[in-house]
Formats: sequence, C-alpha cells, structure tokens
Amino acid sequence: MYSSLLLPSKRCIELHKSSTFRVISVKLLQNESPFRNPLSSSASTVQSDSVLNLLTSYGFTATQISRIITTYPRLLTLDAETSLLPKLQSLQSRGASTSDLTEIISKVPKILSKRGAKSTALYFDFIKDIIHNDGKSSHSSTIIGKQGNKMRNVTVLREMGVPQRFLFSLLVSESQPVCGREKFEMSVKKVVEMGFDPATSKFVQALHVFYEMSERTIEEKVSVYNKLGFRVEEVWEMFNKWPYSLKFSEKKITQTFETLKRCGLGDEEVVAVMKKRPECMRASEEKITSCVETFLGIGFSGEEFVSMVKCFPTCVGLSAENVRRKVEFLVGEMGWELKDVVGIPPVLGYSLEKRMVPRCGVVRALVEKGVMMGRESGIPPMSSVLACSDKVFLNRFVMKHGKLVPELMAIFAGDKRKVKGLCVSVS
Repeated sequence: MYSSLLLPSKRCIELHKSSTFRVISVKLLQNESPFRNPLSSSASTVQSDSVLNLLTSYGFTATQISRIITTYPRLLTLDAETSLLPKLQSLQSRGASTSDLTEIISKVPKILSKRGAKSTALYFDFIKDIIHNDGKSSHSSTIIGKQGNKMRNVTVLREMGVPQRFLFSLLVSESQPVCGREKFEMSVKKVVEMGFDPATSKFVQALHVFYEMSERTIEEKVSVYNKLGFRVEEVWEMFNKWPYSLKFSEKKITQTFETLKRCGLGDEEVVAVMKKRPECMRASEEKITSCVETFLGIGFSGEEFVSMVKCFPTCVGLSAENVRRKVEFLVGEMGWELKDVVGIPPVLGYSLEKRMVPRCGVVRALVEKGVMMGRESGIPPMSSVLACSDKVFLNRFVMKHGKLVPELMAIFAGDKRKVKGLCVSVS
C-alpha cells in the first residue's frame, strides 16, 4: 500500500512539489491513520506541503520523510510554523547535528508531537543516548516526574535486551506500561517468569497485558475461555503464542467462538483452531462470514473450507480480494487445481508479488523451454514450488540448469520483463 510513497527523485528540495505525494499524504490522514482529519482535502494539502517543506529544509531525505509519514501520518496535521519549527530550532540550537536530527526524528517522529520544545529535547537526548551510547543514559537519572520515570524504566528494558524499535514505541506511547515503578517492576517480573524473550514483540505484548489488567480481570478472562471448552493450561498456551488473546472482552471471545462454529467447525475443532492461531480472534464476525462466502463463491466446498481453517486459521482474516487474486493466479494462470490449495492452505498467506510471481515465473520459463518434467501440465506440485525456502527453491529449479541460471535468477529477482505468460497484476 505504501510503496508509492518511496519517492525516486534524489532532489529532496522538490519533494513538496509532487502532487501525487500530496494526495497520498492526505489519504493517509483521512483513511489510514487512527483518527479522522478535521481539515478539508484542500486545507490538508496546504498544511502537509508546509510540513514537507520544513522537513526538506532541515535536511531530511525523501526516504526519511516517507518513513516519517508512514510511521506517524498525524505529523502532517501539525502546524509547521507554530508547532514543528520551534522544536527543530530548539534542537539545533542545543547542538544537534543535521545527521542526528534527521536520524532520530525519522526513527521516532512522534517526539515532535510532545508538548513544548523542552519536552521534545528531553526525549531527543534520551533516544540519542540509546542509539549511540548502548542505552546508557547520561542524564535520565536526574530527570524527575513522569518523563524521568518512563526513561528509567525504558533503560531497564534496554539492559534486559529489548530492541530499540520496541523501546522507542514504548517511550513515546500514551499507554502506561513504562510508567510508575512498583507496578512496572511487578509486570516485568511476571513477563520474565512466563519465559518471554525480551528480544521479541511478545515480551512487550505480555508487558502490556500484565500492566493494564489486574489479576482478577485476567482470572475472569481465563474463566471465559474455560467455559467454552479450553483447559486452563490451553489458555496460557495461547497467551504464550499471542499475549493479546487475554485482552478481548467476554463478548468478543464468545462471538468469535460461535461464529467459527457456524462456519461448520465443531466445539473441539474451534478450540484447536484458536489454540493453533489465537490471532484469528482479531477477525470480526462480518470478516469471518465474508471469508466463508468468498471461499464458497470461488468454488471450495464447505468441507474444504473447514479443512483449510483447521490447517491455516489465519485464512479467516484474509480479505476477499486477497484470496481471489491468489486463487485466480494459482488456478487460472498456473493451472493448479483448487484441491492443491486445499492441500496446502498456508500458500494463501504467501505474498503474491514477492513469492508467487517470481517463483512461478521461473517454473513457467522452464516449462516453455521444455526442461520441466512433471505432471501432464508440466507444472510440478504446488508444494515443491511455493512451500519451500528460497535456498531449496533455487537448488531445485535454478542452479541445476547451467546456462539458464542467469536468466532464471533475473526472473527470480523480480525482473518483470523476463516473466512471460503471467497475466496477474502486481500493482
């Protein structure tokens, strides 16, 4: 979705003149960000132009600005003159180099939303310490109040091995996991005792759950799952896979369970599906119902859909367009059958552009050159083409073909000019 934001021009000074870029910026504000932009399209464009102008004048590259906008689109609604400029000037006057300024803000643009230049400077210096001094802050211990507390707690997490990208998100977030002292320490202790790896996102997710929910609330959520047929150990097994599984309301948990049953799964099958992929809890009732209609409309039977959900629960969260395009490509363009998809439904989770098209382009080239031996169609089994690692695929279909290797590697690398006979649109 956001690939069109990666601007090819090397002349950053002309960045703000791109009408396409301005339109996409406004659409991000109106449709993609978690709030509704109160400005009209015209006013939003003028305001975003001012922000883009300002960032460009301070030395931000096109890539950095693209990253800022995709990470924090709300920045485009801030007033360039009265909100952003004073903070950038303040940071520069305090000795921030252009390289530090652009690097830190492009990584954590939300610090520019902090109230006042002083607050922004505190966060800027702390983030700089984390990046350049291996997390050993030279000044956070002297800062008092909520900001100092958050910085000290983030330092603790840094020393435990939590990666920078998670630390920065926690630092500037409005949520509470790194606030306070006693509750923070108790939450971290529980997460560690559960065995979560600090280097993973699950550690941070579990920290959110234990910090935001009381022991009584957690017990109530476990009880909800228990009434639906989950054993207590199974509930915690799901939590270890996806900590947010305990954050849903009783209504949402029950609704998802009943919706999956209406899709044709039995009680035990629903339990198995949710245990295997608790993230399917995020799918709404409408999303799951629409998913069923999509699969049946394509030609899968009800039994085949149930079989695919049991093997690949994530498919209930795929969009109708996503499923249709991939099945049309696999069956309509490549000549595999629906039963092949039923046999390995995880293929529906693979990227059409990055995995399916390049690999199938290689296979199609081999078939056209008469060097592919397989079924009557000449196309090898879907699993041998798509369900293996890149290394296995290259050894299986590219490296053994001598003089054809350069051409096949070009196709595999995504040179669309060499992909023949594949009519799918990857735009």
